[in-house]
Amino acid sequence: MSKLQGEAAAPLPAAPCCPALTERELTVEESEITAAMFKALGDPVRLRLFSKVASHPDSEACVCDISDVGVSQPTVSHHLKKLKDAGLLLSERRGTWVYYRVEPSVLAAMGHLLTPTATTA
Repeated sequence: MSKLQGEAAAPLPAAPCCPALTERELTVEESEITAAMFKALGDPVRLRLFSKVASHPDSEACVCDISDVGVSQPTVSHHLKKLKDAGLLLSERRGTWVYYRVEPSVLAAMGHLLTPTATTA
């Protein structure tokens, strides 16, 4: 079985990239990585596709099982590529099908980013 991979061009690192927004000001690089992740999820079709992969058993799904999102197959492929480019998904070709998996630490990283840090009284 081949190893899951992102795009040929190195995808943006998904996690752990950035501190919680309330912890300190983000650097330019952290801002770019974070913006790419949230921009990719800012489209309803991409968010549905990401959700379908993330909620699938083992957080992995064949494109044949997730393409029913109300757009054509070429459009599904385009949106999946955008999610991969943002570092949110990995993919693996198995025969004629492509399987997608959520980047293992991406959900934790995005959750951490939006978690307020504890304040000292």
